[in-house]
Amino acid sequence: QLQASGGGLVQAGGSLRLSCAASGRTFSNYTMGWFRQAPGKEREFVAALIWSALSTYYADSVKGRFTISRDNAKNTVTLQMNSLKPEDTAVYYCAAGRGIRLRITGGYDYWGQGTLVTVSS
Repeated sequence: QLQASGGGLVQAGGSLRLSCAASGRTFSNYTMGWFRQAPGKEREFVAALIWSALSTYYADSVKGRFTISRDNAKNTVTLQMNSLKPEDTAVYYCAAGRGIRLRITGGYDYWGQGTLVTVSS
């Protein structure tokens, strides 16, 4: 029901735009989030926004570089990633949930399959 896309290989300092398309149901009333998981590490919170999109939340490591946004009419969520660093290399997952625990994986009910982002130095 969630399909993430837009990953790829980029040089440090470059940009990528990830998209998460929802199908089968509307997620306009859900909190939408992005997480990432690097090899050998736990999945970690990247960014989230509540359904109204009036509030956005970011991990300290990406604040000022990444921007999360949503288009309810298109049922999509995007993550614009600028000034990418090698440490941003990971599989990125989009997720949807109704809870308020938006910085932890347990706060989400639906997950996309992930898209790989590789940042070369």
